[in-house]
Amino acid sequence: MTARTAITGARIFDGDLWHDDSALLIDGGKVAGIVARKEVPGDARIVPMDGLSLVPGFIDLQVNGGGGVLLNERPDLEGIRTICAAHARFGTTALLPTLITDNRAVTAETIAAGLAARKANVPGFLGLHLEGPHLSVARKGAHDPQLIRPMEQADLDRTITARQGLEALLMTLAPENASNAQIAALKAAGVTVSLGHSDCGYRTAAAAVEAGASMMTHLFNAMSPLGHREPGMVGAALDLGHLNAGLIADGFHVDPASIGVALRAKRGPGRIFLVTDAMSTIGTDMTSFFLNGREIFREGGRLTLADGTLAGADIDMASCIRFMRDHAGIGLEEALRMASLYPAEAIGMTGRKGRLTHGHDADFVVIGRDVDVVSTWIAGTPIFAA
Repeated sequence: MTARTAITGARIFDGDLWHDDSALLIDGGKVAGIVARKEVPGDARIVPMDGLSLVPGFIDLQVNGGGGVLLNERPDLEGIRTICAAHARFGTTALLPTLITDNRAVTAETIAAGLAARKANVPGFLGLHLEGPHLSVARKGAHDPQLIRPMEQADLDRTITARQGLEALLMTLAPENASNAQIAALKAAGVTVSLGHSDCGYRTAAAAVEAGASMMTHLFNAMSPLGHREPGMVGAALDLGHLNAGLIADGFHVDPASIGVALRAKRGPGRIFLVTDAMSTIGTDMTSFFLNGREIFREGGRLTLADGTLAGADIDMASCIRFMRDHAGIGLEEALRMASLYPAEAIGMTGRKGRLTHGHDADFVVIGRDVDVVSTWIAGTPIFAA
């Protein structure tokens, strides 16, 4: 019988509180508890992490690529494996590889790759995020307008079937190109519906939420803004309490002042959580890459099309946490929750992920003083070590 593992010497953040002079006990890939160091069982395998901090693993619900791979260009098992491994270097222990609007064949290949990744138990793979193609051309961002289209019955059926084989499936859509009846059907099948890339008004968004949408994709970006007579998508995200909202914290997509306003204004119980919206550049020295045949350029931390349109982000989750701490006036504990607990809540996985308490997956990150990742553990197994 495999002995329990005890991670000792580190200051431990369980998602709510810090624990000093304690040890994290791991048994069978799960957290068995946090105990005083003197109470570590005699048969436990000791792994010392003196002088470091141990925090819940980061969860990223919007990851387009990493390690030189873009999911749209490599919609297969090895593509997903590469993306997950690239982000593990930066503390992400669970992620949703994200397909940007593409044609039906690539979408089908991506779903098949996701099912294969679950069967292969790829470390870090949590499910899929289909961002499009049922979006608004008016708020297309970097999505190819030629590939944007209304949701048809075949699209609905394919998505519902895919959900049956995945732990989590997130779909970003715009009310302009998907009906409330379709949103309700997706919700009933267990798909997390997120509103995004939409120019709709507050009341239209509210009706979609009533039908079953529970999230907003990258708050402020590619959506109708907050106005004093028309609250728009941004107003809906902040005012509708049961909506969660992703946020790209890289300093380019959203100004820190706007981030602060949003955090103060957000009505609960929904939360604002961090996403990277990362592209293939993460973990590489690439200077450009292609999406749907269009070149995207990397310079100064920004990714843009030739016309200057932002095209995803060039940031990892550990850097997002540092940005929130250093530029948005958020304490480290809350920034950590925005990268772990709150995304877990958004996809209904709080019983498994986002905390280091008894029965949760033993997914955690060992960090130094400046949230520099020393090692990443998934299900009690080290996946990356600096």
